[in-house]
Amino acid sequence: MTSPTALISGAGVAGPALAYWLARHGWSPTVIERAEGLRSSGNPVDVRGPALPVVEDMGLVPRLRAAATHARSMLVLDPDGRPGLRVGTPASRSAAGTREIELPRADLAGILHDAAAPHAEFRFDDTITTLRQDAGGVDVTFERGRPGRFDVVIGADGLHSTVRRLAFGPESAYVRHLGVYVATIPWRGALEHPHDVVMYNLPGRLVSVHPCAGEAMAAFIFRRAAVAGLDHRDTDRQRRILSEAYAGAGWIVPQLLAGAGRTTQLYFDSVSRVAMPAWSRGRIALLGDAASCVSLFGDGSSLAIAGARTLADALAGAHGDPAAAFARYEREHRRLTRRKQVTMHAAAALIVPRTRAGIAVRNFAARTLLRPAPGGPARTAAGRD
Repeated sequence: MTSPTALISGAGVAGPALAYWLARHGWSPTVIERAEGLRSSGNPVDVRGPALPVVEDMGLVPRLRAAATHARSMLVLDPDGRPGLRVGTPASRSAAGTREIELPRADLAGILHDAAAPHAEFRFDDTITTLRQDAGGVDVTFERGRPGRFDVVIGADGLHSTVRRLAFGPESAYVRHLGVYVATIPWRGALEHPHDVVMYNLPGRLVSVHPCAGEAMAAFIFRRAAVAGLDHRDTDRQRRILSEAYAGAGWIVPQLLAGAGRTTQLYFDSVSRVAMPAWSRGRIALLGDAASCVSLFGDGSSLAIAGARTLADALAGAHGDPAAAFARYEREHRRLTRRKQVTMHAAAALIVPRTRAGIAVRNFAARTLLRPAPGGPARTAAGRD
C-alpha cells in the first residue's frame, strides 16, 4: 500500500513543520521552494502558546533555546537618541520562568527544516506554475521540474502565496493593506546598548535595533498608504520608499538607511491582513500566512507551527477524505487566528503611534503597566511632529 502524497509550497516555518508531522503520520511530503536555499528574514519571532507543545513533541526545544535571543530589556529613546524608558522584554521574563522562546526567524526556519529533511523531499529553486485537480488528486506543473500528481497540495507560501493565486484567485481579492510597511536588515554596526532592544519613534515611524544572537537586526516600521503597483521583489524601489519615509530622522537612522542601500538581505513588505471565506478548495488548502496572515503584530510563526500539526492530524484522521480533513482543520485553527487578527490595528497604534501625543501616551502606559528593567531610567520618552 503506497503512502498518500502531499505537495507543500513554501519552506519557511509552516511548510517544514507540516512536512514533519505528515511524515510522522505515514505520508510522503514534498516541499517546493522558490528560493535557491533556506531564506528567511532574520527578524525575531516568538515560539509560544499553542506552538510550545508542538515543538516539545518534536524534540526541538534545546535547539530553539540555544538559538534564542537574550535581550534583557527594551529601551525607548527620546527624539535626540538619548535613553528614556526601559522595561523588561519577553526574553527576560522567559528567563524568570515563562516558557516562550524568542529567536531569529531564519534560525527557526532552519531548525524546522532540519527536523523535516530526513523524512521529506525538499526541492529548491522551483515553483508551481499550474494546478489541476480532480476527484482523485492534483496534477501539478513546475517552472523547472517535471510534472507530478499528488493527493493534496498545501500552500504554506506566505502573504504572496502562489498556491492561493492559482487555486483561489488574485491576491487583491484577499489581502488588505493595513497602512503600514516594514523593512528589516542585518546590522553589523557597533551597538551602544548590546543587551537592549532599542526603539526610536517619530510620529508614524519606528526604527528598532535588536541584538538578536550573533548579528543584530534593524527594523523600520512606518505608516504609508498602499504603494500602487509595488512588486514585492523590486528592491530598488523599496529602498527609495524607505529613504523617503525616514528623510530627516535622527539618531543612527542615516547609517541604517545607508546599510539598507548596500545589503543584499533587505526584507520589505506591506503589513497586511489576509481574509478568506474558506481556506480550502477541493484537494488544495492554505496554511500559515497564506491563509490568515496576522502579519507583523501577531503570533504568525507560533500559529503556523500549531496550524501545521492541526492540519497533519486532520489529514491523518480523515482516512482519504481531504475535504473532511480541511474542514476540521479550519474549524479548529480559525479559533486561534481570529483572535489575533482583530487586534492588529490596536497593535499598530501601540508600536507606531501617529502623533507626538500618541507616542507620549504609549510610553506612559508602558511605564505604568510593564515591569521596569532593573537599573533602567524611569522617565518616559516623547516624540516630535
